[in-house]
Amino acid sequence: MERTPVRIFIDADACPVKAEVYRVAERHGTKVLVVSNSVIAIPPAPWIERAIVGPEPDAADNWIVERAVRGDIVVTSDIPLAARAVKAGADVIGPTGRQFSEASIGMTLATRNLMDALRSAGQITGGPKAFTQKDRSGFLSALDLAIVRLKRAGFG
Repeated sequence: MERTPVRIFIDADACPVKAEVYRVAERHGTKVLVVSNSVIAIPPAPWIERAIVGPEPDAADNWIVERAVRGDIVVTSDIPLAARAVKAGADVIGPTGRQFSEASIGMTLATRNLMDALRSAGQITGGPKAFTQKDRSGFLSALDLAIVRLKRAGFG
């Protein structure tokens, strides 16, 4: 049985590392699917596809999870999407290079839900910390390593 090639799904609406994904994917010959609720500019390349989904909440998440399988990579900062993609068997990487796995996603999701509840109660104000060059570098390294590992595991 021939294994499918590695694909990278980008949860693109608020993704700060799209250009980095394109660069790494081009170097590895990997297909990229850019999934968003609205039109997002993408480079004119045959290995990059755009999927514009409906405006409903979680439309992009649902589209990704319905298609992502073992051997695929999902790039997202959305923790509930990360949990669903891990459950589907995909590798999941956040924009800072953080990798989500079956071992880590439960605690990550619980922490996210706790923080959401505290914010809703007015206990915590402010948003996430600023995205840095160190975050970008960590992402590039994590994505490159994930593609190499999946190719060594037999995914095209």
